[in-house]
Amino acid sequence: MDYVVRRAQLDDRAAIKELIVESARGLSRQDYSAAQIEAAIASVFGVDTNLILDESYFVADRSGLLIGCGGWSKRKTLFGGDQYFSRDASELDPQSEPAKIRAFFVHPQFARQGIGLAILQVCENEARAQGFRAVELMATLPGIPFYQACGYEAGERLDLELQGGVKLGLLPMRKKLTEPYAS
Repeated sequence: MDYVVRRAQLDDRAAIKELIVESARGLSRQDYSAAQIEAAIASVFGVDTNLILDESYFVADRSGLLIGCGGWSKRKTLFGGDQYFSRDASELDPQSEPAKIRAFFVHPQFARQGIGLAILQVCENEARAQGFRAVELMATLPGIPFYQACGYEAGERLDLELQGGVKLGLLPMRKKLTEPYAS
């Protein structure tokens, strides 16, 4: 498949938002109810402009069509788009705190074709180059097998309460950064 992984730009935000919605609705139905998916889209899943401004958010671009996205962060916020109420934009200490892997979504028509892995490798390599020794993320239930296959170890599952009392199951995961991926 022909695509390039590139840094997201501010003018990509509308396309990224659309990609996130399509991914959540198309790839989460086996793990979450329609109410959980829609509540997550409204309050948690979304574009984090800080990642774009920090130049640490990437898109898989297939001739102008965004088919995947994801990033890493040097900031304390672990998950949630601009609309999420619980955010901390202060910077992490690479020597003692893990970088954050953030907001990975793949278009349902292009799932399980290596797009997420290609973006994840770029993110882990950049975090490593910035001095981080580990990375952590908050996995959605559909993402757990992918992250486990990439060497992430699971923490204890939690249920995030969203609007209307809807709960979304999530799993914190962590990985030590060792050797970089080959380019």
